[in-house]
Amino acid sequence: MTALAAWLIFAFPATVTLVLTIELAAALGPVRRLLETAAPSIAILVPAHDEAAGIAATIAGLRIAAPGGARLIVIADNCTDDTASLAREAGAEVIERDDPARRGKGFALAHARDRLTADPPEVAVVVDADCDIGGDGVIRLAAAARASGRPVQSAYLLRPRPDLGAMVGLSGFAFLLRNLVRQRGLARLGAPALLTGSGMAFPWETFAAAPLATGALAEDLAIGVALARADYPPAFLPDVVTWSDPARRAATRMQRTRWEQGFLRIAAAEAWPLLASGRWPLLWLGLHLLVPPLALLVLIDGVALALLAWLAKPLPLVLMAILLAALLILLPLNWLCFGRAQISGMRLLLIPLYVIWKVPIYLGALLRPERRWIRTDRD
Repeated sequence: MTALAAWLIFAFPATVTLVLTIELAAALGPVRRLLETAAPSIAILVPAHDEAAGIAATIAGLRIAAPGGARLIVIADNCTDDTASLAREAGAEVIERDDPARRGKGFALAHARDRLTADPPEVAVVVDADCDIGGDGVIRLAAAARASGRPVQSAYLLRPRPDLGAMVGLSGFAFLLRNLVRQRGLARLGAPALLTGSGMAFPWETFAAAPLATGALAEDLAIGVALARADYPPAFLPDVVTWSDPARRAATRMQRTRWEQGFLRIAAAEAWPLLASGRWPLLWLGLHLLVPPLALLVLIDGVALALLAWLAKPLPLVLMAILLAALLILLPLNWLCFGRAQISGMRLLLIPLYVIWKVPIYLGALLRPERRWIRTDRD
């Protein structure tokens, strides 16, 4: 019975740690380039809730990045400030929406889609109101979406801000692991990309079919999984980067609470049906969703190691230790390749403190689960 208990303790942590290890290893190789066509007609959609402080700067940046003839549309969603008027003054088309019972990006995008149906663009590009896409990123995203007939996600990252402290920096590195490194791994393994919220392009036919009107806390993830299951698997374009500024420490914790509780909820609902599909791309997507956020995975693996040591069963204990060692080697390798601009090597040594800092988020998910969409406070 003790041996059976040891293998049962070993099974889940080992599986998800192996999945993450494979993705981190795959990410180190080259990612196949997506085909791109001539620039299609584009509508850039900017969902915005109380973004008066920064909306003019966002529009100015997007007007520079957008090709001639592109429509730039701000969806002022349940705003209580001057977002709509400031967006008009900055030169954007504005759609105002007042529906407090149905708040959030998904509902805002569905409302904009309904308004565009009479004269749709070839491609819809979604950019959050606190983000910008540099260079020719908007054109390349739209061209790749048109050529592939699939949604295309850019690498959505947080700007490095060492002045905001180590916990915000480590949160940004975790964001990079999820939105760049693991996305590269998914692409190399032939699995669908995840939609991560900003800097994503949809061919109109896909956008029209997408289940946008969702109140899920991680609405972008939910939409991407639904599209993958409907044979519109998102693709990843790693050399186009969408940037956002990180929030301060308290707001970062609230933001991570919403993201990670939303992820865990969708993973619980979608991972097993994806695994049961028996189709390789969806099967790996299901395995990907089983992997908890990095800090939670470290906690789970630590508890598993302690229990296996207490049970004194050497084989599962050694196998678990080997998997953890491989993970601990691949994390700094991926930092060397992709993350040195995000955070210093010295701050990586504070990951154990970051895990402790995240414990209240996971306790809150169990004791006081968040149900509402809440805007993240920014400077």
